[in-house]
Amino acid sequence: MAMLLDAIRTQIDLLSKSEKKVALTILDNPQLALSENITALAKNALVSEPTVVRFCRAVGYEGWHDFKLKLAQSLAVALPGANEMLAQDDIAADLVNKICSRSINTLLDLRNHLSPDAIQRALDVLLKSNKIEFYGQGTSGIVAADAQHKFFRSGVPTVAYSDPHIHSIAASLLQPGDAVVAISQRGGNAALLRSVQLAKKGGADVIVLGPSGTPLAELATVLVPIDLSFNTDPYTPISARLAHLVVIDILAVGLALKRGPEFRKKMQNAQKALQQFDMQFDSFFR
Repeated sequence: MAMLLDAIRTQIDLLSKSEKKVALTILDNPQLALSENITALAKNALVSEPTVVRFCRAVGYEGWHDFKLKLAQSLAVALPGANEMLAQDDIAADLVNKICSRSINTLLDLRNHLSPDAIQRALDVLLKSNKIEFYGQGTSGIVAADAQHKFFRSGVPTVAYSDPHIHSIAASLLQPGDAVVAISQRGGNAALLRSVQLAKKGGADVIVLGPSGTPLAELATVLVPIDLSFNTDPYTPISARLAHLVVIDILAVGLALKRGPEFRKKMQNAQKALQQFDMQFDSFFR
């Protein structure tokens, strides 16, 4: 499903009653909304044209034309099969098509909607940080662990916490010059919010990878919005996790590049040493 539509679903409870009518009309038939002008959409939603404009601004766009352009882009990248439900009688070919299409659509939507400005601001914070801590729980905790694995090569002390008691203690010890990367698919976890508040109280910067318009997003020094829907089907791949992992890759590579050629040389030497160790280890067991 297009990321723009997923973003609307994520924020729908934050909209006014009239704006919600516009949202539901678009979600019910996005292709029809795309073919209509603002007057027709307002009529179908039983609201005024200014309400349509307010809706567009509420979900992060300058107005109707900007929103309509992004909607067209989102719908254009959708691959066949991406929105089909998984079924018990699906054969292997169906699983390959549906799951791969969903994953590809997630990455295409991410590429089209991820804010370069937000990435740049996040990199600026990370570059000046003395220490970087990654917080996440559940599935987001797995992403946090992956982030720590990738970022420790940057030469900056890094650690990942998924236990809410531990990251609350760690957050209370942070100070100016430190940074927290808070990772969340929903942006409302009470324990994570508390830890982020403690980190901010100590003077640390907070980078949030998660949905916009949420309590966690409001606490961010830098918000990198990742707006995706949440399907309750247990057999549906969690596309949000894939999007988070790619954003982590972007930030990790971006930070390594910003550290300069001397640092990259150190990373290359470390990689060579690891390869030599692997070769010696393999030869030992031959």
